[in-house]
Amino acid sequence: MTNFFKQSDNLKELSTETDFDTDLTSTEGEGIWLEYGFTGLLWVMALATAGVLFWMSWVIYKDAQPAVREFGLNFLWSQTWNVGQEKFGALPFIYGTLVSSAIALILAVPTGLAVAIITSEDFLPAWVRSPLGFLVELIAAIPSVIVGLWGIFILIPSLLPFQQWLFDHFKWIPLFNSEPFGSGMLMAGIVLSIMILPTVAAISREVLLVIPKELRSASMSLGATRWETIWNVLLPSAGSGILGAVILALGRALGETMAVTMVIGNSIQISPSLLAPGYTIPAILANQFAEAIDKLHIGALMYLALVLFALTLVVNIIAVLMVQLIAGNGLKNVLRPLSLAKGE
Repeated sequence: MTNFFKQSDNLKELSTETDFDTDLTSTEGEGIWLEYGFTGLLWVMALATAGVLFWMSWVIYKDAQPAVREFGLNFLWSQTWNVGQEKFGALPFIYGTLVSSAIALILAVPTGLAVAIITSEDFLPAWVRSPLGFLVELIAAIPSVIVGLWGIFILIPSLLPFQQWLFDHFKWIPLFNSEPFGSGMLMAGIVLSIMILPTVAAISREVLLVIPKELRSASMSLGATRWETIWNVLLPSAGSGILGAVILALGRALGETMAVTMVIGNSIQISPSLLAPGYTIPAILANQFAEAIDKLHIGALMYLALVLFALTLVVNIIAVLMVQLIAGNGLKNVLRPLSLAKGE
């Protein structure tokens, strides 16, 4: 035993006298040019991506200059859109874009979270969970034109009696005070919710699956039920990831074109009723850009594209800030009940 301790002391002295290079990030040695080349390639690709983004913004801004000089910021809250008189306003399209996206989120987020929870927890057998999750994700592969045609020929006729029932019984509410004709803001929101459902469900499911099982076990060992564990532990822990899924879905809803164009009714009039037709920025761009001849008309359409670009950018900035805030507070909210239970 004495010899063992002497050998240990000798090894300690040798390790202190010898300078070993244990830096795993060291760039010394052969083949370092390959690492520098790969790093440089990544920088070039990142800068090229940012450059393309700024280039697109500059092109849109330059083409929108005739309308910017003519209408200024009044373009944002003007409701007039008359091609013959060359009077243009963006408010009906901004309103339609925001309302249809809000309806889509209201319908898709709870449904997507329910699908994510069902397919990530063991409520159902494994041979049911996997196909169910795959089928939901498969919706994202359906082209938007196909979804729009399905909305015209299947969804609208099927839900027209429901819209009529809403009008007959709740027309005293401004949201349902217009006679339904099939196409409208509600139909656009439902179609958008179907299209963004796979984004919410798939990303939320992956986030819930990577939560350590120890959190589930610790919560249930303290007496929490399954639903209390999901509500108080899993969802707060996955809050930032779920919010990221919602923001990605919102981006898809804001920019969706063909499916919305085919079912929203394409009416420039602003109506508080969800049963009335509406219009969105992508829809007006798809319908009129190919026929635009006058510079002011083209400028107004590009001004709308610039507004949509700015709106998406603002939403993403807010999303990044919210994700950072929720990521910082989520773990604290999860650990606080466990700490209190331990008496800390």
